[in-house]
Amino acid sequence: MAIQNPPPPAWDSPEVSAQHEKMRAKGARGRIGTYVLAIGIALWIILPIFFLFSMAFTTQETVRSYPKNILPLVPFSTDTMQFFLQSDGVAEGLVNSIIVAVITLVLSTVIAAPAGYALSRFFFRGRDLFRLSILAVRAFPIVVLSIPLAVLFLRAGLFDSIFSLALMHTALALPTTILVVASVFASVPYELEEAGQVFGASPLRAFRYIVLPLVAPGIAASSVFTFVLSWNEVFAASVLTLENRTLPALVLTQLSQSSDAYQFAGGFFLMVPSLIFMFFIRKYLFNMWGQVSK
Repeated sequence: MAIQNPPPPAWDSPEVSAQHEKMRAKGARGRIGTYVLAIGIALWIILPIFFLFSMAFTTQETVRSYPKNILPLVPFSTDTMQFFLQSDGVAEGLVNSIIVAVITLVLSTVIAAPAGYALSRFFFRGRDLFRLSILAVRAFPIVVLSIPLAVLFLRAGLFDSIFSLALMHTALALPTTILVVASVFASVPYELEEAGQVFGASPLRAFRYIVLPLVAPGIAASSVFTFVLSWNEVFAASVLTLENRTLPALVLTQLSQSSDAYQFAGGFFLMVPSLIFMFFIRKYLFNMWGQVSK
């Protein structure tokens, strides 16, 4: 006598309904856990920034007071920020930082654009090894490189120069910039260039009118990232400069003998370019990875 398997429960049976309820409850618990983790990470990042902001835009008496006021930005004042901006060397350091970052941005973009295009379009022996060697440059600690570079710049007469510091920042930024630009070019199918050439466009004209508009957002994002990287770099700037220090190097050297108002206002002021990068360049980063931001 054959043994027959019991029929499966109907979709509206109590057993199936209970399984669905368990799955929904498990999914809800998972979503709640994800939201709690995301909120915790966001607070971990935002609260120190907001604390710096509240201390930078209040009176110096409030900054020196202890315990701190429970209500942030009370009283609201630009006295602390004005004190920082009017301190000795801050204006010169700000100008030096902007000049170094702009030179680094231009040099990195000019070098990384053709290098990234070559890595994404041409296949040659040792291509992967070459790509890995570019990334391996970032494996050298800046502490190891700074002292030999300082000696080299001293012998070449380039020590304590804005241009020499920009060259150093360019060397630090190039590996990341080249790989990012290469990934941007790789996201654009080569068939588009071939189609333009089929319709009579030269390779340069096809690149200018077809490829360049598509990769411009990604190149813009990598350029701004290079600017922020140069702006935030402090160790090489501290070692390779004495009189022509950038603003982060100046703030670092003044920390041990500066007031709390100087430290809070300086810390927040140095974060401003990074905050602008995160909030206003976000859509370019999304476009770079093939997403659409509206």
